[in-house]
Amino acid sequence: MTDRKPPVTVNDRTYAWPKNPVVVVCIDGSEPAYIEQAVKARRMPFTAGILKSGADLRAKCIIPAFTNPNNLSIVTGAPPSVHGICGNFFYNTETGSEVMMNDPKLLRAGTIFKAFFDAGAKITIITAKDKLRKLLGHGLDYSSGRAMCFSSEKADETTRAEHGIDNAQAFVGRPIPSVYSAELSEFIFDAGVKLMARDRPDLMYLSTTDYIQHKHAPGSPVANDFYAMMDGYWAQLDAMGATLALTADHGMADMHNAAGAPDVVYLQPILDAMLGVGAARVILPITDPYVVHHGALGGYATAYLPDGADIAKVCADLAAIDGIEVALTNGEACRRFLLPPDRVGDIVIIATANKAVGSQPDKHDLSGLTDPLRSHGGLSTQNVPLIVNRPVSGLPASQQLRNFDIFSVALNNVA
Repeated sequence: MTDRKPPVTVNDRTYAWPKNPVVVVCIDGSEPAYIEQAVKARRMPFTAGILKSGADLRAKCIIPAFTNPNNLSIVTGAPPSVHGICGNFFYNTETGSEVMMNDPKLLRAGTIFKAFFDAGAKITIITAKDKLRKLLGHGLDYSSGRAMCFSSEKADETTRAEHGIDNAQAFVGRPIPSVYSAELSEFIFDAGVKLMARDRPDLMYLSTTDYIQHKHAPGSPVANDFYAMMDGYWAQLDAMGATLALTADHGMADMHNAAGAPDVVYLQPILDAMLGVGAARVILPITDPYVVHHGALGGYATAYLPDGADIAKVCADLAAIDGIEVALTNGEACRRFLLPPDRVGDIVIIATANKAVGSQPDKHDLSGLTDPLRSHGGLSTQNVPLIVNRPVSGLPASQQLRNFDIFSVALNNVA
């Protein structure tokens, strides 16, 4: 690596060439309190040190505060209005079908990885769940020997042609973990440390799963154990000379009542009463193939209304309901949250801090919720950490950082 290579521009942002390996970690579901509480409990000695010697910042995530739109915002350095991924799940008006937003064909912008790869950089991407892999690694040439992208979920199925590595599981030397486990994330960090030692990539991206955060609050023993595990791997990456930058795709909040039952505003019956049964279509963009720990309940929903509906009145009536923080028209929501209008419904509904929104009760399988519901999606889960293991400079004091600024901070502002 050399600092003499020219900067790289992608999506109207310019990034300096890394002077040393840059590792960006997206800690899924990590509101700042998780790190604060684990540091307070003396479970994260490395992180405690870099909070003092590096940069301890705060940022806002993209709304909706879900995995896919925020991971893609981070790796493109741009909001969904640019890259097009506005949920884990959406209603495709062109086909009339409800589909997962996992297909790279839905991506409308190039990634930072692709731009640096085209300029000659070596790229390593490791994600927990395979649902993100194709989006994150879109456009990379794995046969080149300079690109690698795989998930811990399917590390035993990797090939050089499709992932840049044959049998990543054998290389890491760990069993394939359950999708619903802390070990799914630990596999990522173990692999990242070993690949940093072997390959020393220019850019590395490690994206975890929020299984622990959905089940365990900040400061709880299990949460502290999880953050202590990450702390140990981060220390190893730091010792190898990497610039380490940590953020999250979203936070997490309790969404249950005093009895521990999910506290939900079900939107379909409300809209049926307003507009006629089945006239409106509620879409829950939190939906993905892994709903055991949240039952597709979160803080954000969008809905398509019938032709001729008084959209402003529907929004006003919804906003007056206990548990609804805002109900916005498509235009209002897309301007405020930087979303692509053609992939968002006629209205957007966001729940208050400790409530969830759902479609209707019989459409949610809550049998897997063995703990009180903790979920995300709305404004109350927008605060995330932005931590760098080295001092930063040149950030305007008035700038509201977003999680998708993290590559810019790590490449352009590290002292």
